[in-house]
Amino acid sequence: MVQSFGRIVAIARKEIRQLRRDRLTFGMVVAIPIIQLLLFGFAINQDIRHLRAGVADLSGSQQSRRLLTDAEASQVIDIVARVASIEELNTLLRQGHIAVGVVIPPDFEQRVERSQRAQRGNGYGPGGDHLDEPLAQLLVDASDPASYGAAAGLRSLPIAPRSGLKPRASAATFEMRPYYNPERRTAVQIVPGLVGVILTMTMVLFTSVAIVRERERGNLELLITTPLSPIELMVGKILPYIVIGCIQLLLVLSVGRLLFDVPLRGQPLDVLISSLVFIFASLSLGLVISTVAQTQFQAFQLTFFTFLPQILLSGFMFPFDAMPEPAQWIAEVMPLTHFLRVIRGIVLRGASLSDISRDLWPLLAFGAIAMTLASLRFRKRLD
Repeated sequence: MVQSFGRIVAIARKEIRQLRRDRLTFGMVVAIPIIQLLLFGFAINQDIRHLRAGVADLSGSQQSRRLLTDAEASQVIDIVARVASIEELNTLLRQGHIAVGVVIPPDFEQRVERSQRAQRGNGYGPGGDHLDEPLAQLLVDASDPASYGAAAGLRSLPIAPRSGLKPRASAATFEMRPYYNPERRTAVQIVPGLVGVILTMTMVLFTSVAIVRERERGNLELLITTPLSPIELMVGKILPYIVIGCIQLLLVLSVGRLLFDVPLRGQPLDVLISSLVFIFASLSLGLVISTVAQTQFQAFQLTFFTFLPQILLSGFMFPFDAMPEPAQWIAEVMPLTHFLRVIRGIVLRGASLSDISRDLWPLLAFGAIAMTLASLRFRKRLD
């Protein structure tokens, strides 16, 4: 047993020395826990605040402006757009620019007056009609049930009267109108997001080991002797995985439709085009990783190092608006953040490519930069 223990200790010493020589792996052992603890500890927040909101104030009165001030002071919403009609609010919701639309009707002051008269009496008007009517409307993108729940906190926002009465506090201050997911089913939000998560995991992982595997099998030297340029090699590597990504896209959306009744309100061609752009960006990221990693084990480590932040910061698991601004800046660099907006916009809100173009361009730019970087690093290694 003493001899066996000595052999075990010798192997353990050998592994420690090998880890010390492998600077990339040793650095990730220390860096990954620290970075993820600091990043996610500050970024993950389930207390949803500061939802982007648009306003159609058709009243334009002092009381309506006071209502909007009180709503923004609650920190539930941040008013980022003011429009002149409900149709413009609907457009902003469909494009994903806002999560909440506030509609104040032209007769807002009259509604407040009728409500105040109801407080003086028994809550009924002269004709016997109940006067506890909604004063305004909230149009909420309910494709994210968590955001809808946060916006519901404004439903009974008190209305300060002009007279000496107590502020009006009623469940009918705002009438809630859920858009795109009126039943507020979580599966409606999760299934389109899973398209991006699955594509991220598989596309980046497949290509991150591509160059490393060729080196470990001794095939890289054979490829070097061919007239292939680095960019030709990179493009040839990713083409088969583009087909795999399209198959996964079809599987997820089909199963989501059959089992969870997730609608497809947009055009299938728009879904395909936007998904191809995202697949290109993800494959390019995998190729960059494959030029950094020395072994397949390192490629796996780097893949999951980039995968976890995308899952947690992209808006897939936690609402994007609930994160602090520095975390949102980091998330804006990640391809999954933009693709989730794109795929949910097309599938759930019926958005067109022009509606979500502001998130397609970053995906194209990311893919082009990553592909160029991978080609340059590969050429440097050949030298």
